[in-house]
Amino acid sequence: MKFGPLWALVLALTVAGVASAATLEQWRSRSIYQVLTDRFARSDISTTAKCNVTEGNYCGGTYQGIIKKLNYIQEMGFSAIWISPITLNIPEKTKFGYAWHGYWQQDLYKLNDHYGSAEDLKMLSRALHARGMYLMVDIVTNHNGWNGSADSVDYTRFRPFNDRKYYHDYCAIADYTDQVQVENCWLGDTTVPLPDLNTEDQNVRTMYGTWIKQLISNYSIDGLRLDTVKYVDRPFWASFQRAANIFATGEVLSSNITFACSYQAELGSVLNYPAYYAIIDFLNSTSGTTAPLLHAAQTFKTSCKDTSVLTTFTENHDLPRFASQTKDMALAKNALALTLLWDGIPIVYAGQEHHYSGYADPANREATWLSGYSNKAELYTLTRTLNLVRSRALALSPSYATYNIWPIYNDTHTIAFRKGSSNAQIISVFTNVGSTNTNYAPWTLTLASGVTGWIPGTDVVEVLSCTKLTISPDGSLAVKMQKGLPKVYFSAAAAKADRRICNGAYTVSDAGDAAPSETRKSVATAGLRGKKKKAVAIAGIMAYHGLNT
Repeated sequence: MKFGPLWALVLALTVAGVASAATLEQWRSRSIYQVLTDRFARSDISTTAKCNVTEGNYCGGTYQGIIKKLNYIQEMGFSAIWISPITLNIPEKTKFGYAWHGYWQQDLYKLNDHYGSAEDLKMLSRALHARGMYLMVDIVTNHNGWNGSADSVDYTRFRPFNDRKYYHDYCAIADYTDQVQVENCWLGDTTVPLPDLNTEDQNVRTMYGTWIKQLISNYSIDGLRLDTVKYVDRPFWASFQRAANIFATGEVLSSNITFACSYQAELGSVLNYPAYYAIIDFLNSTSGTTAPLLHAAQTFKTSCKDTSVLTTFTENHDLPRFASQTKDMALAKNALALTLLWDGIPIVYAGQEHHYSGYADPANREATWLSGYSNKAELYTLTRTLNLVRSRALALSPSYATYNIWPIYNDTHTIAFRKGSSNAQIISVFTNVGSTNTNYAPWTLTLASGVTGWIPGTDVVEVLSCTKLTISPDGSLAVKMQKGLPKVYFSAAAAKADRRICNGAYTVSDAGDAAPSETRKSVATAGLRGKKKKAVAIAGIMAYHGLNT
């Protein structure tokens, strides 16, 4: 079997027992690519097959399709994939279309055969493990799905929870700040209600525990993404996690760091929605400043049990695509770089590497194959480079994963971070000014002596432009900022040891860049006059998801 060029790297990071019971510790070094199984790759590998997201139909993506495109994923630097829920869903078409997404399940012990057979899923698991990659499966425990009114539910169609006694009585969530309502009332609406499992019942917990153990064993699953976590009572998650006994990251939809991280007591990891909101507030608001990122970087350290296993993202299937808010490619590059270099385990949603621009469900659930799987796209190559650098830092120093990101410079619209130590550090600089803002001519940001951790005379490389420069005699690093692009610095010696980073070749300096108009060492006061960015109001996004916590 022929493997992609990242094969040696992934082997170096692979731990014993890859095919079973992957632990939280083993997941720290992973980088995850999220695919919607129906929308990523077809068995025939068509790149022209139609997929009208507004029709709510199955578009033909399969497990075999994923297998055939693993090179595309692995060569981008990912060492794990997250696939859609695999169980049998509502079979008939509903008001909102078919349950191609997998979140309206009815039978836990049958697979959704639109994606393929049980053997196809096992083949996907084996194919991933042969490459040293992990398989993460999306799991729904909060509810089942029904096509019809709440009072018409035929509970005998569900398995194993085939009796009304296993469910909470129907009620709609009227107040999302009331956690009792959130945990006990039903999601969905009056035409496609989602019967809410009584997860407080010990019989329900036992049945779920039996099922998840069998599922993990049958398909050699390495990790779980847990849907709608805050809608389920907390003691259930402790029980479920013990039964699963593998890494699980939970969807806790909240911008509140303390609230989201409190679920680490039961699960270990949660999806990092607070970081998402901070990043979006920084990058995609007409009044964005570095304040949200500074607050997040500090608060995570004091409020979270372990930031290194939170899963970080700037897009997923439930949120507006970043490019639906602004077409600015420089801002998109900042978003992806923050995703890949922030604390925790990065997740990139399929299509983000091609600047997909769907706003909200269903528009943000496009077919990846329509991109042609180009590995030359700007965001694909940026993702590959940063995954490579992150992996190299981890190989040099396992403590890179647990080194909390540390702000070393900030002004109103620019912030620099250090992550890692002992010459395995990555210095990253982010800005929200965008590529077309005429108020921001090229300028030089001077990172003062000592903040980077590199001694005078150290050669470093800016990996996104493959430019080499040297730490000055006074220990400072001159960062030439232009066109709103992020900058990412790594030891040249460390980079050269993996010749896939910039192909092992760097330009001597960035002296050929446009001359900077000013040098800054202190807080900038320039505004964003004339900047035209479509804002994503945090309150608006939260309201869209029924979030007030």
